[in-house]
Amino acid sequence: MLSQFKTVLILAPHTDDGEFGCGGTVAKLIDMKKKVYYAAFSSCEKSLINGRRSDTLVKELKKATQILKIPPSRVIVKNFEVRCFERDRQEILEEMVLLKRDLSPDLVFLPSPKDLHQDHATVACEGLRAFKLSTTILGYEMPWNNLTFDTTCFICLTEKNLQRKIAALKCYGSQSNRFYAKGEYVKSLAITRGAQVGARYAETFEVLRWIIP
Repeated sequence: MLSQFKTVLILAPHTDDGEFGCGGTVAKLIDMKKKVYYAAFSSCEKSLINGRRSDTLVKELKKATQILKIPPSRVIVKNFEVRCFERDRQEILEEMVLLKRDLSPDLVFLPSPKDLHQDHATVACEGLRAFKLSTTILGYEMPWNNLTFDTTCFICLTEKNLQRKIAALKCYGSQSNRFYAKGEYVKSLAITRGAQVGARYAETFEVLRWIIP
């Protein structure tokens, strides 16, 4: 089914969310020669600790997306203030409308609408508003933020896809203290999701909108 899509857009509230939520699938899509864009809405400068430079996460994002083989020209970084997306939701929506106009994606990945993080929930809501009329939309899993999650779509991964995801996440040295950034956790989750569909590895998604041309 992935073969039907030509242009894919990853909506990441913060740098690294796209890799966590669908990094393996991004690697798979790139290998399938799909045109993949990555839009991060905040560089999370306020979240950096230990005197790190304000551009730390942007630099880490560029390294991570390079490992996933997304061309630099297709990586977009906005600078909305972290944890204040609800305040800025209209501007965020307007940015998404521009992305829709300029890129015309036929597949969009975004956080689950049930994600508890306030910024993630805003991107999910406004993403649905912006792309609902003409785009298939899949919500990605972030178990540490999801009280519930509907596993209505599974994308099977190869060892190569999974290792690219893990390698991309390792680029985020500033986030390495988070338990869910550990390679063993990322792999165990992929094994669990794969076991649900008889595959070695998988990522799971909520089907929010599915358009069959």
